[in-house]
Amino acid sequence: MAETDVMIRLQSVTKQYAGTELPAVGDLSLDIERGEFVTLVGPSGCGKTTTLKMINRIIEPTSGKILIDGVDALSMPAHELRRSIGYVIQQIGLFPHRTIAQNVGTVPSLLGWEDSRIAERTDELIEVVGLEREMLDRYPSELSGGQQQRVGVARALAADPPVLLMDEPFGAVDPIVRGHLQQEFLELQRKLGKTVVFVTHDIDEAIRLGTRIAILNIGGVLEQYDTPTEILSNPANQFVEDFLGGERGLKRLGLLPISSADIVRGPVADRTSTAEDARAVMAEHEVDWIGVLDGDRLLGWVEASALDGADLSEVEPRPFAVSLTADASLREALDSVVTGHARTAVVVDREGKYRGMLDLEAISEEITE
Repeated sequence: MAETDVMIRLQSVTKQYAGTELPAVGDLSLDIERGEFVTLVGPSGCGKTTTLKMINRIIEPTSGKILIDGVDALSMPAHELRRSIGYVIQQIGLFPHRTIAQNVGTVPSLLGWEDSRIAERTDELIEVVGLEREMLDRYPSELSGGQQQRVGVARALAADPPVLLMDEPFGAVDPIVRGHLQQEFLELQRKLGKTVVFVTHDIDEAIRLGTRIAILNIGGVLEQYDTPTEILSNPANQFVEDFLGGERGLKRLGLLPISSADIVRGPVADRTSTAEDARAVMAEHEVDWIGVLDGDRLLGWVEASALDGADLSEVEPRPFAVSLTADASLREALDSVVTGHARTAVVVDREGKYRGMLDLEAISEEITE
């Protein structure tokens, strides 16, 4: 790794509180590359939030060194360091007496930006995080929890910092909203390319969001630091394996796209086919149904019994409940296989053109590789 690729470097960082026998964080070394999304995860007392707060000096390290883009964080005034780092917390921390526009513009105001520039940036970010411009004149209490969290992200991004620190930012919202926020933030991160350090206690959230995961043990001991796929495939030790919990194979499927598996044409025939031709295709694939094509569009499926005395063109196909694109996860494909009558996952392109099918065997091969 080239030196310039490292945005955040922790070198033997320790935090020891007075009167405690064990450090909150002990001798932690970690390199986070530019544009990377690193999740810190571990049990209570593992020092993940303490580590996050040491990066922007809300908490000062007892020893060790923290470099931000090659610069020692202790070499600059703490308030200047913090203005160059976006920070989002679970409690959101919006100022209740200030409007949404004023909240988003907090750091640019402190940096002395002109009002017109702040207003332009605020308008831009409200759209980026998926809120309506009419909300700018409201106060935090007039927004839902999910909307407030979006404002918190917008405020953290206002001065366009290269680094974004997030401390369980989605933990206070319900599971449905949380899932939406996770997906929206992933899409936002792909566009912006920030260096993100994200604290969570939820291993599934860490796996879904992180390009790399740092699994910490009590006292800030780094047990494993690697990609989600590698950690799920090869846990470093028993602690990591236990922390990952069950269903490691299913969690891996959530990271793998459908495009990584063997997509086959499947038991399909054009709607102009005779019943005899359709039965031949079903016999070849050893199924009692057939997919019906109209050119490059899959209309649905027909049971074998419906072709008694009728050709495909004379039977109304039943639509497949779900069609997936190749960038959807194999876990989504598995759900389609086990819940659908046809026991298969239908794959289409973004224009809805038929690409093929996946069965349980093809998905299983990806788990065991």
